[in-house]
Amino acid sequence: MFSPLVDNLIGQLSRLPGVGTRTAQRLAFHLLRVSDEEAVALAEAIREVKAKIGFCRECGNLTETELCTICQDTRRDHSVICVVEQPVDLLSVERTHEYRGVYHVLGGALSPLDGVEPQHLRIDELLGRVERNGVEEVVLATNPNMTGEATAAYLADRLRDRTRVTRLASGLPVGGDLEYADEVTLGRALSGRRPM
Repeated sequence: MFSPLVDNLIGQLSRLPGVGTRTAQRLAFHLLRVSDEEAVALAEAIREVKAKIGFCRECGNLTETELCTICQDTRRDHSVICVVEQPVDLLSVERTHEYRGVYHVLGGALSPLDGVEPQHLRIDELLGRVERNGVEEVVLATNPNMTGEATAAYLADRLRDRTRVTRLASGLPVGGDLEYADEVTLGRALSGRRPM
């Protein structure tokens, strides 16, 4: 229906997470309407980020330098490591402004059915950091789904005799109604209750 070039652009955009065919079409037509300078600026930003962004050698976060800004920050508590699956999860924790330790990005979660085994994640690097840096606590902040829970259980087992291991609490969201909570969420909220 469209030019092969436009079809290719729509196809490439629809490969982005959360972008379906209709959204890809809207984005493609938007890009065709904007000035050449805007379109080139977007293309250049993509090229530049692909060329210059890598992973922090210490924690696995995204960075332009050997160490990310969080690992370089001497005001942070380097004796506490929060383990997350992906860099985007790190951003979610940072937005709370409640955590002042450092991070460790695994690069995914254990999923034997998908071929993701412990050697495919940054687990050995985490164990090395704990041994090398005298870490007092590891906070497991993997996603509360099957693969995240399996990863947390595996890490807790590997870290048990090395340091204190904690898991993020889970339960009801603020502003939520009990009638809409699923059984697992409500069960976790009950088992994780605390005195007032």
